[in-house]
Amino acid sequence: MNRKNDTAVVEYVLLGLHKYHQLEMALFVLCLTIYCLTLLGNFLLVGLIVLDSRLHNPMYFFLSNLSLIDISGTSSVMPLMLINFLAAQKTISFPSRALQMYLTLALGATECLLLAAMAYDRFVAICQPLRYLQLMSGRMWMRMAALSWGTGFANSLLQSILVWRLPFCGHNVINHFFCEILAVLKPARGDISLNALTIMVATAVLTLTLLLLICLSYIFILAAILSVPSAAGRHKAFSTCSAHLTVVVVFYGTISFMYLKPKAKDPDVDKLITLFYEVVAPSLNPIIYDLRNSEVKAAFAALLRRDLTRRMPHFYCCNPALSVSNG
Repeated sequence: MNRKNDTAVVEYVLLGLHKYHQLEMALFVLCLTIYCLTLLGNFLLVGLIVLDSRLHNPMYFFLSNLSLIDISGTSSVMPLMLINFLAAQKTISFPSRALQMYLTLALGATECLLLAAMAYDRFVAICQPLRYLQLMSGRMWMRMAALSWGTGFANSLLQSILVWRLPFCGHNVINHFFCEILAVLKPARGDISLNALTIMVATAVLTLTLLLLICLSYIFILAAILSVPSAAGRHKAFSTCSAHLTVVVVFYGTISFMYLKPKAKDPDVDKLITLFYEVVAPSLNPIIYDLRNSEVKAAFAALLRRDLTRRMPHFYCCNPALSVSNG
């Protein structure tokens, strides 16, 4: 048989929900709306953290990194997916396929590591408050962020190289909305045992082990909170980590449901679940932190007041009658 290497294929076909064109139209509108809200919410959150000096601490630094991951992750997938919702022939070029798979893997692993770093930050803040400035110095949280990004992208590079070496024998159909690694591996005709092994090891280390460390951190945090004598003190201590805990539950809950649930008889159901993780989940982080965090609300209110104060002199200058009446 003439074995054609994967790199010889010019473009790939993404099946998506090709059998349900009307549903794709509805998904286009829904996904476009959520994508715009995701960009708006995350850019606003990053802007607040940069502009307000009260938010210049490890927790919000890591949160701004999470927002950058959400912006980058959705932007690596959504534009082409939205185009393909409307296209009769849903295609993606080989470079785009390689980049999309690489970024989705890298950003997912980086988010796991950053969530663990945020859990450690909350653990130190609540369980070791007197040593917080020593243990969470500026140099330390910059190193933790750099390690998270570096590890995530290095793991993705290894996984991607192992995928690119496989022969696909001219098969260029990917049964998904975008180039997720498991969907890309399905049409491969070579031996994928090494790929399966590395994915399993990476999942165990970067997902399960980190989740265990996060759970252990919150066990110690909960014990420390319960030892606080006053109810007001317990509430204040818990409020500092409730938003992060909510994000962890959403992130790991969605991943667990995606990969640990029994495989659906209809593959389109699994595609829709993955779509929820890729599209909806990134839009939730700004909502969670805006609704549950008084410091973010105060920063947003201060930004609005600053903007209003800046506009008022111009308003009165351009309205002499108002200037006289208020003189």
